[in-house]
Amino acid sequence: MASYSAFLGRRVEVHYRAGDIVLPATGKLVADSGRSIFLEERFSQQGHTKQFRWEIPYQCIVRIDEKPAEAEKPGAAAPTGTSKGTPKSAAKAGAEPQLVPVRNRPKEA
Repeated sequence: MASYSAFLGRRVEVHYRAGDIVLPATGKLVADSGRSIFLEERFSQQGHTKQFRWEIPYQCIVRIDEKPAEAEKPGAAAPTGTSKGTPKSAAKAGAEPQLVPVRNRPKEA
C-alpha cells in the first residue's frame, strides 16, 4: 500500500470506492495512520463554524490529487459590479455560478 504522508496539511481531492460506486471527497489531509487517511473540511453555516472529518481506508482509495488552496472562502462577499451577466457567461469567465432569482413566488399566508 502507498503512503500518503506527502499530502499532509494540503488540500486534496480523493476518489474512493463506496460499494459499487466511486465518490469524490475534497478536504485537507490531516492524518495518515498507515491504513487510512483522514480528511477534514471546515465550513460556516448560519453563522457557526462547523467541521466535518472522515476516514477513508487505503484499500478504498482510487485516486488522490492535490488541489490548489482556495483564494476566497465561499461565504465571502462578492465583488460589486453593475454588469448583469447570465449564469452561463459567468461560468465561462471562470467565476462561481450565481443564483438565479426566483420569480412569481407564492404569497405567504
